[in-house]
Amino acid sequence: MNSPQLTIITGASRGLGRAMAEQLLARPGQRLLCISRRADNALAARARKAGVELEQWQQDLADPVPAATRLAAWLQGLDGQAFDGVALINNAGTVGRIMPLSQAVAAELSQALRVGLEAPLLLTSAFLAATRGWRGERKVLNISSGLGRNAMASQAPYCAAKAGMDHFSRAVALEEEALGGGAKIVSLAPGVIDTDMQVQLRGAEVDMFPDRARFERLKAQGQLDTPESAAAKVLAYLARPDFGDNPVADVRDA
Repeated sequence: MNSPQLTIITGASRGLGRAMAEQLLARPGQRLLCISRRADNALAARARKAGVELEQWQQDLADPVPAATRLAAWLQGLDGQAFDGVALINNAGTVGRIMPLSQAVAAELSQALRVGLEAPLLLTSAFLAATRGWRGERKVLNISSGLGRNAMASQAPYCAAKAGMDHFSRAVALEEEALGGGAKIVSLAPGVIDTDMQVQLRGAEVDMFPDRARFERLKAQGQLDTPESAAAKVLAYLARPDFGDNPVADVRDA
């Protein structure tokens, strides 16, 4: 008998998020909600073929309050006793335009922080409140980055968002343990992946981004993971029995 699981993924229309969605659709008993700026017809066709229940929301996480409100209402309308496990994967993020903070545009900085930090925080809050009392395991997986732990020039908003994600994950882990919520949360660095974000970094102007050569070398030396390989590692980490023991982790942790 299949174990019924519910998974929610943000930023599921490309890169790591899409690869995770594709792999979850291959699992019997899975129900999947994907939140992205655009729907993916190919993903929907794959779900129909696999007989997996997929719902897609076209939602701009730069406006996170409506997204969190909608998620809370949707979860409250489900039968929480029907799932053996439920997980929220906060994957959406953006590097924005790559430039020193002194030259950044205020509206673009605000958007980057809303997508990368405010949205995960609000969605996590909505998820934990709406699923409290559900019988199955409750997990939050925040897709972080090494740049949340090691700063880089011309990446201030991205570094700030990922560092904030790491630290709010630590705070939530303490709350869930001390107050008996029981949910597990991890802010996970997924490794260096060959996605559109890497293309942006390699294509940045040299006088705006002093570390561009580093990312060019990673590509040239074949050191970038594929989205498919990285997705398998991230989902394997999500399934680990010790998930949540360390709220800030790296997918390469033993």
